[in-house]
Amino acid sequence: MIKFVGAGPGDPELITVKGQRALQEAEVVLYTGSLVPMELLTWCKNGTIIENSADMDYKDIFDFIKKFADKKFVRLHTGDPSIFSTLAKQIEFLDENNIEYEIIPGVTAAFGVASSVGIEYTIPGVSQTLIISRIEGRTPNPQSLKQLLSNKNSSFAFYLSVTLIKKLCETACYLNYTKETPCWVVQKATWDDEKIYKGTIDNIQKKVSHINGVALILFGDFLHQKGKVESHLYAKKYKEERSK
Repeated sequence: MIKFVGAGPGDPELITVKGQRALQEAEVVLYTGSLVPMELLTWCKNGTIIENSADMDYKDIFDFIKKFADKKFVRLHTGDPSIFSTLAKQIEFLDENNIEYEIIPGVTAAFGVASSVGIEYTIPGVSQTLIISRIEGRTPNPQSLKQLLSNKNSSFAFYLSVTLIKKLCETACYLNYTKETPCWVVQKATWDDEKIYKGTIDNIQKKVSHINGVALILFGDFLHQKGKVESHLYAKKYKEERSK
C-alpha cells in the first residue's frame, strides 16, 4: 500500500492527523525535497527508510516504489497531492503494476497563504470564483494568461510564477485592469521565515525582484476584501424571508 500524503504548505502543524499517523506507521518514506518541513520526518519510527526524491527522475521514483511496494510506504508531497505534484503520472504507474494506494489530502499553499494574510477568496459581488494556475514560462500552460485574466471577476492564485510577475502585470494592463489592482506575493507561506509583499500591478515588480524561490502570487480586486452586495447567509432580510 502506497500512501500519498499532503505535507501542507510549510508549517508542520498543518498536516492532517491522518497524515501524521501515516508517517508514524511508515516503514518507507519518499519525500519531495526541501519544501517538506524536516520536522515531519522526526515522527517516523527508528529504522524507517527515508529518501529524498529531489534528484530522482520518474524511473528512479518508480523503481524505488516498486522495490518497497510491499512495505508501509508514504510518498510525502508538499501542500496537497492534487495540486502541481505529478500525482497522476505516479498513479498511472501504480495502476499498471496493480499496486494499491491511498491519498491523504493536505493544505495547499493557496489556503495557507489565505490564512497568513487573513483573506477570503469569495467576496459577495466581487468574486465567487477562485482560479489556481501558473503563468506560462518554460512549462507550457494550455490556458494562456490572457484567457485566464479575461475572467475579471475572479480571484487568482498563481503558483510557481514569481519570476514571471512582469508578464502578469503587463498582461493585466493590456486587458485594462487598473494600475491600482492589488497584487500580493507571499514567500514561503506559513514557514517561520515567511515574507509578505503587498502592492499593485504598478509597483509589485520592484518589491519582489529579489525573489527567485518559493512564492505564491495573489491577484485581483478581491484583495480589497470589500463586498459589493450583502451576503445572503447572514443578511437580516434573507433570514426574515426564510422564516416566513
